[in-house]
Amino acid sequence: MNDTLQVLVRQIRFEGKGINSYELTDPDGGELPPFTSGAHIDVHLGDGAVRQYSLSNDPEERRRYVIGVLKDDGGRGGSSTLHRSLHVQDVIAISRPRNNFPLADDAKKVILLAGGIGVTPLKSMAHSLQRAGVDYELHYCAKDPAFTAFEDEMRRFADQGRLHYHFDGGDPTRGLDIAALLADPAPGTHVYYCGPSGFMKACEGAARAWEAGTVHFEHFKAPDVAIEALPAGAFQVEIASSGRLIDVGADESIADVLNREGVPVETSCQSGLCGTCKTRYTSGTVDHRDYILDDGERGEYLTLCVSRCDSERLVLDL
Repeated sequence: MNDTLQVLVRQIRFEGKGINSYELTDPDGGELPPFTSGAHIDVHLGDGAVRQYSLSNDPEERRRYVIGVLKDDGGRGGSSTLHRSLHVQDVIAISRPRNNFPLADDAKKVILLAGGIGVTPLKSMAHSLQRAGVDYELHYCAKDPAFTAFEDEMRRFADQGRLHYHFDGGDPTRGLDIAALLADPAPGTHVYYCGPSGFMKACEGAARAWEAGTVHFEHFKAPDVAIEALPAGAFQVEIASSGRLIDVGADESIADVLNREGVPVETSCQSGLCGTCKTRYTSGTVDHRDYILDDGERGEYLTLCVSRCDSERLVLDL
């Protein structure tokens, strides 16, 4: 289980149209647990609601976490609640940072592609790459300048020729030509991208020819196909430590069933995005529906909130 932390909302700053940043600090003024670029935290909003937000600031800053939140009136209500209810001097519960989107250690050059509020983890990466002396470029795509965030801090990257803004006026065909940018993968170059679903699809298509292990991405919202996907049939879960068999219905998640049956597992996003319920399995044919595990991990782990099983039985290392 991840311990929760109590943090003080020290500052709320208007960053751009619909975007606020929130600076979170230790209530006693101490250091916060360390994090690495690409990490996120769970923010507990009350009434059991939990949402994930990427840390945007420099990991060298040990006395604050900064998240950027776009108010999404068409979402699940988390961002609207946060914009409406969170105030300076509030003390809230968050998780310790987790990272499913880390920087590779061996990159000679890094291309960062941000769509809208997807810039938050990539901004943190730019801080780390700058300090490490790694060649990088950050492409920030938005409708127009009013929709961009972190202007003061981003100016430093722009002044150094590292940051490139791309404004499309709401028409993606007038924005960054992602296919052209990624058309010629250079040895040792890695690409990272994060943004809304259309942007993610464009990046995915443009990076298909890149070498395995050099393309990294993070969804901040489950793609529509994941929401509309029909569940597979029923199956059994076996708890390896006890041999207990538990039935999972066609319309039930493994996580929900385990918690109902007294086998506690922690969940958060319920969308295969955060890694909270990542669990090792030892037998079974898994239908992975998450957006965080790579091919190597999928031979050993699954996410209990969204994964299904195509065999009759799934053995969990619990």
